[in-house]
Amino acid sequence: MTFCQAEPQASFDHQPPNATPPEPDIFAAPTPDPIRIYVACLAAYNNGHLHGRWIEVTDEAAIWQAVQDMLAASPIEEDAEEWAIHDYEGFAGAEVGEYFSFENVVELADYIRERGELGAQVLNYYGGNIEDAKARFDEYAGEYDSLADYAKELTEQSGETIPERLAPYIDYKAMAHDYEQSGDFLTFEVSGSVHIFWAH
Repeated sequence: MTFCQAEPQASFDHQPPNATPPEPDIFAAPTPDPIRIYVACLAAYNNGHLHGRWIEVTDEAAIWQAVQDMLAASPIEEDAEEWAIHDYEGFAGAEVGEYFSFENVVELADYIRERGELGAQVLNYYGGNIEDAKARFDEYAGEYDSLADYAKELTEQSGETIPERLAPYIDYKAMAHDYEQSGDFLTFEVSGSVHIFWAH
């Protein structure tokens, strides 16, 4: 759909705020702010009005009802049937498309509530494919200060006996570099911690 470039009038309904809320930064922690979308009436938009509503993402039926109520209050009553998502908050960096279905929005919101910013990074790595992102969490190895720390843990769990006098000379950073080059692991940094996934 092509949008009209008409100059908006001075008085706006429910205009989305400019401020962006803080993003969640802990895997599996609840998001600190509501996950919500701003749904706009396209008939109003194309006629120079900004009319829409912020809607908290709970379930699909509730979103549909809120959108119908928003359209019913449109200043362009006779043509207020079409809508688009013009803004969103609380998705931790995951992207919401302008014409995402509300089913997709709810699925994405549930995923972000469960996995936070880490989930958003994994989702973006897979180009927004939520099924691939969910499947990657089956290969989650854990959270570490660095990949070198994980290399050390793997070495200690290998069962090999390392003489105490030689232990200080093991270069775990070099091992971590080899891990990165091998493609056997995926890493994502969140708030200074490294989250590691096996890349089988």
